[in-house]
Amino acid sequence: MSIGKLKIRSSILLLAFITAGISVLWAQTRQGAPGEKISGHQAAYAKSFGSHFQTSDRCVACHNGISTPAGEDISIGVHWRTSMMANAGRDPYWIAGVRRETIDHPTAAAAIQDECTICHMPMMRYESKLAGREGEAFAHFPPGRNTLADRLAEDGVSCSVCHQITSENLGKRESFVGGFKIDTTKPPGERHEYGPFGVDKGRTTIMRSSSTFQPTEAKQVIRSSELCATCHTLLTQALDAQGQVIGELPEQVPYQEWLHSNYRDATSCQDCHMPKVQEDVPITSVFSEPHPGFSRHTFVGGNFFMQRLLNLYRNDPAVMAPPEDLDSAANRTIAHLQSEAAKLAIKGLEMRNGRLEAEISVENLGGHKLPTAYPSRHVWLHVTVRDRNGRAFFESGALHPDGSIEGNDNDADATRFEPHYTEITRSDQVEIYEAILSDAAGRVTTGLLSGLRFIKDNRLLPHGFDKRTAEKDVAVHGEAEMDPDFTGGGDTIKYSVAVAGGEGPFQVEAELWYQPIAYRWAMNLNPYDAAEPKRFVSYYEAAASGSGVMLARATAVSNGQITTATDCATSRPRAAVRRKDAF
Repeated sequence: MSIGKLKIRSSILLLAFITAGISVLWAQTRQGAPGEKISGHQAAYAKSFGSHFQTSDRCVACHNGISTPAGEDISIGVHWRTSMMANAGRDPYWIAGVRRETIDHPTAAAAIQDECTICHMPMMRYESKLAGREGEAFAHFPPGRNTLADRLAEDGVSCSVCHQITSENLGKRESFVGGFKIDTTKPPGERHEYGPFGVDKGRTTIMRSSSTFQPTEAKQVIRSSELCATCHTLLTQALDAQGQVIGELPEQVPYQEWLHSNYRDATSCQDCHMPKVQEDVPITSVFSEPHPGFSRHTFVGGNFFMQRLLNLYRNDPAVMAPPEDLDSAANRTIAHLQSEAAKLAIKGLEMRNGRLEAEISVENLGGHKLPTAYPSRHVWLHVTVRDRNGRAFFESGALHPDGSIEGNDNDADATRFEPHYTEITRSDQVEIYEAILSDAAGRVTTGLLSGLRFIKDNRLLPHGFDKRTAEKDVAVHGEAEMDPDFTGGGDTIKYSVAVAGGEGPFQVEAELWYQPIAYRWAMNLNPYDAAEPKRFVSYYEAAASGSGVMLARATAVSNGQITTATDCATSRPRAAVRRKDAF
């Protein structure tokens, strides 16, 4: 849709919202679904289910149709609806994982659904807790029903979630795992939504009429990393076979990784994942003055593969973003990864005793581990050595069309995994930067609620990260802990390849690849006889050849001439190779 058409539509909707504003305020303070009155202990008014949030359609009518002076579309709703924030409640991998956990731990099924909806369906879950109920995942997936709870659930992490979060307890442990607080003491019409800009009286009236919220400047809250940490810090309780808590796993802790890096005083989460517009721009399409420092609501992260799956299978999860917008978002995510995630260099290359030896250095450019957050993610080195005729006589880490990695023990056998290497001498050894979980019996697992500890965590550290002083939640585990070349900022690894019978000069090609969902993490859902895991595995198998992307590349020639290329946006990575025994 063109910006002009968006502006016309926004103006029409705005007039409708202003006309209906008083009715909305009156209705929301007096009405709720039968039997859904809330006895809020702090409230001085009769709360009703659904009265604390608005779905995004109440916001995007005014916050779409905006552009920079150069013509870039920076519409908040257009960008947000393609993000994983907007699609958190539609994520087929997430719902498959929830089903798997409830099958593994049936006595805790209700508690698992409640816990897993805290940040994937936050509006529905917050309202449910205020009503004295638990959040439900399966009742609202797949989307498409039309109850108020369904609409709140399928809107994911919507505008009125983040913009209502108060400063209460931010950065403290009690705020993590979705422990954010909104003000439930005020009725609709008096409740605040926080943003980075001051809003005058006239525009405040318009926003209250259309959304029931009062815009309030609080940039120290809305632009803080601590706000993001409320949902992006997940400390997961491990359960035994009876559903009893036996420990805690720091499942996702990018905020804590950031705190232990050089970035904590220089760069916030929003600085990278919501990049600012350089020009002064309007923040609404109607009656807005230009503002400096507007943040794009692209929420660029690392999950390009899920954005593509949502586009390919859009009918099942009732995806709202148009196909072309989701395709652009996936490409934007890849471009972000290829420009901001890592650098690769070959520091030395020489012949010694019939072997070609190379030192490959990987630098993490981000403010947290690479990869970070959900432990299905990994990055790895794909290294090839060719002779003067271009013949490859050594290759480690090739990606197959089914999403598996040649030589990765974990892909071949769910009970094993690749160690962290300081030197690689054989093609069946692969340097993979990843987190590996084990259960109470020490067995390798991808079950989050069975995972009690990490037995390997060699994810690349950010600059300034001292593994010797790191707290246990962000600690390095496995062989990397004792590797002197695995430090804050990256890793250096040696490759030693026998080249007898080959003609030089020899060329070494090193590539750093990334998968948001590793093959083993997807395939471990296959044994579960339930619709959600079966559905996701079918998606993965059909699209697995596009499950990985190259982040950086470097080449070197044995005659001393070393060349590097890290701009993967303009490079041409080879397609995944096929196993010799696969037909």
